[in-house]
Amino acid sequence: MRAFIAIDLPEVLHASLAEAQQSFRSAASDARWTRPEGIHLTLKFLGEISDAQTKQVVEALTKIDPIKPFSVEVKGFGFFPHAQRPRVFWAGVAAPSFLADLAALVDSRLEKVGFAREDRAFSPHLTLARFQVPRPQPSLEAAVAARAMTSLGKFEASEFFLFESKLSPQGAQYRKMVRFPKNSG
Repeated sequence: MRAFIAIDLPEVLHASLAEAQQSFRSAASDARWTRPEGIHLTLKFLGEISDAQTKQVVEALTKIDPIKPFSVEVKGFGFFPHAQRPRVFWAGVAAPSFLADLAALVDSRLEKVGFAREDRAFSPHLTLARFQVPRPQPSLEAAVAARAMTSLGKFEASEFFLFESKLSPQGAQYRKMVRFPKNSG
């Protein structure tokens, strides 16, 4: 199965993200927009994993202690790797350092069961769109500048999930497989 570890978002935030996407859509005609209901805050992408690896992932992440709820705000927009050659258009995530610590903990636990450690620093974001051909998007940049630090909302995070990702012509379909920490509400 194709899998990743992520924090899910509340429905109200999915609606705010859909509205933001709609407001930017005309400024980037060659973008492939993500389905708003599938947007999530990825902690670690695993790729294709076997049933045995899935079991190892669950065992490794089950050992993580309960998480004290922390506030996450979706705020601002940007591009990866940068605006001149964007591959990804994203909404920003403002959260306490605990979010990066949690991503590092997940990375460390999974390294012990054979998954390579991330080679890039954790950069929390929510993917709004992808570009097949990375070229400047001046109209989108202008639209982003007009809404630079717009807050799309806040939520309390206290859990994360092992998600399954199924690719299809209609876009990726996501399904929550296991909740972590196991003894969280």
